[in-house]
Amino acid sequence: MPQPWYRQFWPWFLIFLPLCAVVASIYTAIIAGRDGVNLVAEDYYKQGKEINQDLSKFDRAEALGITMVLAVNGREITLRKLTGAIPPHQALRLSLFHPTLPGRDSTYLLTADGSGTYRLNLDAPLSGKWQVRIDAFDSEWRLQETVHLPLANGHIFDPKGR
Repeated sequence: MPQPWYRQFWPWFLIFLPLCAVVASIYTAIIAGRDGVNLVAEDYYKQGKEINQDLSKFDRAEALGITMVLAVNGREITLRKLTGAIPPHQALRLSLFHPTLPGRDSTYLLTADGSGTYRLNLDAPLSGKWQVRIDAFDSEWRLQETVHLPLANGHIFDPKGR
């Protein structure tokens, strides 16, 4: 007498394969819905046009001869002017952009202390690859480079380091 179908190997094997595909697709949909993709901007064309307009800020920094030194020591970031026609104690905007995690991006307004050094104390030390942007408070000029943190020595920012 033949066995009933549910006691045989092949029907369960044939059911198991599509069932694995269904479970994997549901899991993939959950991951995609929870994290999302943030590497591509929806308004990429508009951002591309803005990049061309922003190049004038680099040219202005080059005309002023601005160079600065960025030092990262644990949780403290210091920024000093080396050369350039920056008004004394002008406020600066320091922006830190992570290449793949937009939730870690941050912008700070820095003012100089009595010696002309700009200091920032962070909640946690930074590590890895970061895009660092230094803007004048009035957005007249900009310095920007990619750095790998932490820095053993200071990193010099100049307008040609785009």
